Amino acid sequence: MDNDEIKRIRKLSQQYAYDSIQMHEAIALKAGLSGTDHKYLGFLIVKGQMTAGELSKLTGLTTGAITGLIDRFEKKKLVKRQFAKDDRRKVIINPNIKNIMALLEPLFREFGKKSEELIASFSSKEIKIIETYFLKAIEIMNETTNKLNNR
Repeated sequence: MDNDEIKRIRKLSQQYAYDSIQMHEAIALKAGLSGTDHKYLGFLIVKGQMTAGELSKLTGLTTGAITGLIDRFEKKKLVKRQFAKDDRRKVIINPNIKNIMALLEPLFREFGKKSEELIASFSSKEIKIIETYFLKAIEIMNETTNKLNNR
């Protein structure tokens, strides 16, 4: 691969990231959330219930910021706080997946359908190449994040 091809792909990757941010901000605004709050809901959808401390580590937010985040989510009935039976200082955040999906699914419906159609248009060999790229790119991003966070 020559330098021009590398530059072209990097530029496309950057544009994809920028456009993704804009789309998620627009979706979040329609859902009455901030863009970051919308993405933090994604953590709860994927990972399920977790402690406030775990969410703090996952997001990089301070415990004070997490408290505000949970307050905003609880107000919209997207999560429920629960105190751990063994340690009442520990707060467990239980996502209300039904309410979260009712809020977000209509906003993602068309995007999801078109994305699935796009993926289906590729051959199995092409899908494997795309999958390999994403897996390696995610690994590089996680390494960079961990270095920056001194983990």
